[in-house]
Amino acid sequence: MRTITADDIHAMDKLVRVQFATSLPGPKPICLIGSVNAVGQTNLAPFSSVLHLGSNPALLGMISRPDVVERHTLANILETKVYTINHVHVGMVDAAHQCSARYPREMSEFSATGLHEHWEDSFAAPFVKESRLRIGMVLEDVLDIAANGTQMIIGRVSLVQTESMADDGSLDLCALESVASTALDTYFGITPLARFAYAKADRQPRRL
Repeated sequence: MRTITADDIHAMDKLVRVQFATSLPGPKPICLIGSVNAVGQTNLAPFSSVLHLGSNPALLGMISRPDVVERHTLANILETKVYTINHVHVGMVDAAHQCSARYPREMSEFSATGLHEHWEDSFAAPFVKESRLRIGMVLEDVLDIAANGTQMIIGRVSLVQTESMADDGSLDLCALESVASTALDTYFGITPLARFAYAKADRQPRRL
């Protein structure tokens, strides 16, 4: 097995280092973040850093990279305090990846990639019409991470639209064909492996 040290990582070319570092956590959910600024310009950006922070209230976090270039998503969220998280499915992968291109602020990724805005009267940020799991978020906090100049955006779940939810609250992400990603350019379909009963110290693992 090859050993790669912190010095080795630091010595890598920038794009090699980014590709390597973003592969380390393994496959992660890939979602499109929908936002709009105060004058109505919409934005759509792929994020692979969305994570669960709590269930009561339901909180989700995501990481915004350092502001060495304009971060339209973060700027819009700070302006309007609302945004959407939209799962990507296999039929959306090409358009979702294209959303990572650096379009000028006045060019919406919706129109640039052929994806469509979906609006709810009760919510002031655009969802992705094509998504099969859409989440409306209200900004709760933004935390500065001094170690690398990133920021964690923390939001509260305001509404969820989904095509697949069981009585026990689980979402069938395989049926939704939700996609995972790693590095900057690689996407994976997901397939079910196993589901287990709640783990207890006095019992052996039991598959459901």
